[in-house]
Amino acid sequence: ALPIYPALAAHTCHLIVMHSVQGRGKAQIQPSDPETIVARVCSFFEARLQALTRAGIGEARIILDPGMGFFLGEDARCSLNVLKALPKIKAQFGRPVLISVSRKAFLRSLAGANLADSGPATLAAELFAARQGADFIRTHDVKVLRQGLAIQAALGDD
Repeated sequence: ALPIYPALAAHTCHLIVMHSVQGRGKAQIQPSDPETIVARVCSFFEARLQALTRAGIGEARIILDPGMGFFLGEDARCSLNVLKALPKIKAQFGRPVLISVSRKAFLRSLAGANLADSGPATLAAELFAARQGADFIRTHDVKVLRQGLAIQAALGDD
């Protein structure tokens, strides 16, 4: 168990457990396999949930974040595959999921956009994540996402 686990167990705050291909430290561009990334993320969550619950941290406090962009590797398909697999991840773990795709380089690359023009690509990915069941979405542009979600709700999900 990590040294911080007893302190976490002594409190009642929610915890966000985020996957990263490089483990600890600053996000760095690393290769990863788009075909195995979902299994890798799920394996990470399984190990972390077991360790946290063994340390006395209730699963009800845990929010899962599969990481996006460079946290999943240099290939944009890794992030796309994880977004597509959100229903599977939610079903497997029964925990809320947080997604952070706002202004990510993988979206800019796919859309051919620069940082200043990445709003539409971000919104498209955020709305997709919401339809896939994301419980929380970290965004840089709350107003745009709120409007997008309102229109999506008005149109219905079917």
